Amino acid sequence: MNKQTLIKTHTRIKPFIHNTPVLTSELLNEAAGCNLYFKCENFQKMGAFKMRGATNAILSLSEEERQRGVVTHSSGNFAQAVSLAAQNLGIKAYIVMPENAPQVKKNAVRTYGGDIIECESTLKAREETANKIKAEKGASFLHPSNQDEVIYGNSTAAIELLEEQLNLDFILAPVGGGGLLAGTALATHLFSNNCKTIGAEPMAVDDAYRSLVSGQIETNKTTLTIADGLRTNLGNRNFPIIKQHVEKIIRVEENEIINAMQLIWERMKIIIEPSSAVPLAAVLKHKEEFKNKNVGIILSGGNVDVTKLPF
Repeated sequence: MNKQTLIKTHTRIKPFIHNTPVLTSELLNEAAGCNLYFKCENFQKMGAFKMRGATNAILSLSEEERQRGVVTHSSGNFAQAVSLAAQNLGIKAYIVMPENAPQVKKNAVRTYGGDIIECESTLKAREETANKIKAEKGASFLHPSNQDEVIYGNSTAAIELLEEQLNLDFILAPVGGGGLLAGTALATHLFSNNCKTIGAEPMAVDDAYRSLVSGQIETNKTTLTIADGLRTNLGNRNFPIIKQHVEKIIRVEENEIINAMQLIWERMKIIIEPSSAVPLAAVLKHKEEFKNKNVGIILSGGNVDVTKLPF
């Protein structure tokens, strides 16, 4: 993996994504005791960083493959990202969603032109349904986090952040499926001088933390976290990158996530989803480590049901 591959990726997807703003807050700097730079992927098209990976994955397909469409299984942001990216490029997107996925998310997928196929709400059912469509339609399967093209697309958020803020000491990203953290770590490794990548994860679903400790992919017994975007597991494509280039993973409690989310809503006047608040919660929990440092934070998305806020 070299710098050139990621530069090519960035150039390829630029016409289809927003170069999202980097925002700062004096109040939050004071609260954290360091200089925070928030890369606002909540302002990305469809409201999350996943637009980057989905767009790159589709653009990486041959003309023939594009004709046959793409398929993914997702109940959230990746479903929306694939639908919109496919619509932008004039190709068919089959989206396998669990029947209990929130109506608001199904509506968004339909708005972006995705063709929803519902299934039981188990991973097995999702995978089987996606495989069936792949076999029937010849559609290319896109994985939300464990696919090289998706990881490379995700890396472009950190590339843009580093273009604006060269002197960062750390970049923090939340970790669920691992696609964003792996992409962030690659970009930081290749485009910064001495910046370190740190992952942030809810204590309730700390599989990535345990995976780094044990050196193999661990799973969770429960998915009981408010950070609904971080309930998934690492994969065999992103874990080796995380193992090699991520300094460590900091775990935070549910109340710390809610507190950080509320701080961003109130102080910065922007909408973020709970998963996005996890890195700020990590910085606030370990102030000594980040004291007076320049810290980049990837705010991963802003797709939140505003009728069900935790504060």
